[in-house]
Parts: sequence; structure tokens; C-alpha cells
Amino acid sequence: MSDKLPRTTSRELIFENGTAIGISNRWVNGQYCSIITSAGIVGCGIYDLATPAEFGQAIAIAKGTPDNPLVEPEDLFGSKIVGCTPQAEAMGISIGMTGREAAELMLQAHP
Repeated sequence: MSDKLPRTTSRELIFENGTAIGISNRWVNGQYCSIITSAGIVGCGIYDLATPAEFGQAIAIAKGTPDNPLVEPEDLFGSKIVGCTPQAEAMGISIGMTGREAAELMLQAHP
């Protein structure tokens, strides 16, 4: 990674219930990743839940650690969901499920 420019990548991710877009953004001393479905986002802990909930958006977040950060969208697959908006809960998403399970439910809710 260049010291002058941040890095962003995106790619298609294939799930049982459909296709989503995986995104990774990195900069000096920071990063975040997300899986964007047609119904909502499964993302890392950088995402706020209050604002998307106010706007009726389905967001589920997982949290990495300093020793094991979530950098690439595939890192979310096995990570546990630690928070979600009411709209995500209405899709069946709950704390403790994996990011892959949450993405599958979002894809199922809006194929």
C-alpha cells in the first residue's frame, strides 16, 4: 500500500441466497470492510447503528480486535454479529450469529 493514497477494493461475493458486494478500505493505521446486499449491510465495528436505524436501514455489525482486525469482507464470514438495527432484527438477524448468516438473511429478505 502506498503511504500517500488509501486503498479500496470491491468484488462480488457469492452466497447461497444471492450475490453481494464485498468492500475493503485501508489507510495508514486504519481499515474497514463490509458486505453490501440489496437489503442492507453486514459491516465491521466502524459502522454506527443509531443513524441507519433512524433512516430505516438494515445494518449488522461484527467486531474485530487489534490483534485480529476485520480487513477484508471475507473476514466477516466467521465473525460474530455484536449489534444490529431493528430493521436487521426484523429479517431474523441476531447477536451471536455469523456475518455469513446475517448476509444470507439479508439476501433472502430481498433477493
